[in-house]
Amino acid sequence: MNPIPKRRPSLFFRKPGKSACAGALAVTLLGTAVMAPPAFAEAQSAPAEDMTIAPNLESFTLDNGLGVVVIPDHRAPVVTHMIWYKAGSADEPEGQSGVAHFLEHLMFKGTSTHPKGEFSQMVAERGGQENAFTSNDYTAYFQRVAKEHLPLMMALEADRMENLILTDEIVAPEREVVLEERRSRVDSEPGSRLREAMDAITFVNHPYGSPVIGWQSEIEALNAKSAIAFYDRFYTPNNAILVIAGDVDVDDVRKLANETYGQIARRAEPGERIRPAEPPLSGERRISVSDPRVRQESVSQLWVVPSQHTGEGTTPEALDILSYILGEGPSSRLHKSLVLDKEAALSAGAYYQGSALDDGRLVVYASPRPGHTLKEMETLVSAEVKKLLDEGVSDEEVERAKHSMIASAIYAQDNQAGLARMFGGALTQGLSIEDVQTWPAQVRAVTRKDVEAAARTYLSAAPVVGELRQEKTEKPETALTNDTKDEDKS
Repeated sequence: MNPIPKRRPSLFFRKPGKSACAGALAVTLLGTAVMAPPAFAEAQSAPAEDMTIAPNLESFTLDNGLGVVVIPDHRAPVVTHMIWYKAGSADEPEGQSGVAHFLEHLMFKGTSTHPKGEFSQMVAERGGQENAFTSNDYTAYFQRVAKEHLPLMMALEADRMENLILTDEIVAPEREVVLEERRSRVDSEPGSRLREAMDAITFVNHPYGSPVIGWQSEIEALNAKSAIAFYDRFYTPNNAILVIAGDVDVDDVRKLANETYGQIARRAEPGERIRPAEPPLSGERRISVSDPRVRQESVSQLWVVPSQHTGEGTTPEALDILSYILGEGPSSRLHKSLVLDKEAALSAGAYYQGSALDDGRLVVYASPRPGHTLKEMETLVSAEVKKLLDEGVSDEEVERAKHSMIASAIYAQDNQAGLARMFGGALTQGLSIEDVQTWPAQVRAVTRKDVEAAARTYLSAAPVVGELRQEKTEKPETALTNDTKDEDKS
């Protein structure tokens, strides 16, 4: 159980200049990009400034404030329909951690028009797929259906944007579902407990320190009133982004959007998303989780760094390239040193979590081979970080990282759902469509000096350290049987 999640397929986009606030943003894609040789050739040969993500994208805003993004893709008669709300766990009222995720569950409980279960049943009957997800900064709902079912999906989603019905009788059983989800995914998973604990000691004042699923005691206190209050405040069209990717015509989508979502009145003004700042803390911050269920021990080091949204200039892309050089793939420094050369680690790597409205994280990690210790891993990782700070990086390393990252951006456009999620995530975390589309040029603009400056600025500070340990259990002494005891007595 590694305390560090494997880096998921993602694209990173920067907002030029100073911005307000999970600059570089990592937007996780739905699915894995198809890496076709022609795309790789294009990534290697074409100037980055000529590469545009989803160049045929069009966008507009309805009269009620709903933003709409349309990404035509006519290769198959399929459509991905997503509605994104600018409301996540970091927007929750104090003492109500988990209410954003709780409401995500409750959105499937029905309206007066479509009672409990009817929404999902109608999607399934048409061979569609649906789901929803909550993060620190947003909550999103999506369906993937044949193109002829798009009008129905838009009507259904618009209906539950304003007509959700909740009572304590509906809410109470779902609260138990969420509590069980927490028990199974967090409480019984040592790696998840470590990640939760590291967030808590990293973000002491900022709401990123609370888990998206919520703390158990606060989940237990959630009710219909708290859920509806969050719904009424944030689930309003002027706080949402509609993203549709697939075999569609922009004019048709505009007409459908006005006929469905356009009929919903603005019922709230959520206001600017200003969260408490995280003050710099002195002293070492370290957490350790021990559990007999741990199969593979590991240690991680974490630094708070600018996100795609909060970073200025080339800083976000430089941090992304820095993490790539340090720990992305078999040619990275940590893998070559700890795994291949010293043969001390089973795995070692790094990743940049730039997907955030506020600050992000840069993480390095390692898992020891049998016969090696976590202390040794921490020493070796720290030595590699220090070596990079002292000696810098090479032009070759920077160029290799750029080529790989830009190629990934090209490959990602082969994934319809991934494109929809890419833009939805970016727009709900403070970026613009242009930021996403021009990302390859932003990466290309990064220099070796930019990467070295980012490393000196952010990796020179003491990191937050997390250890995942296997708790050793002593074998109980073998008890004597009754027969043996009787023989001893005789």
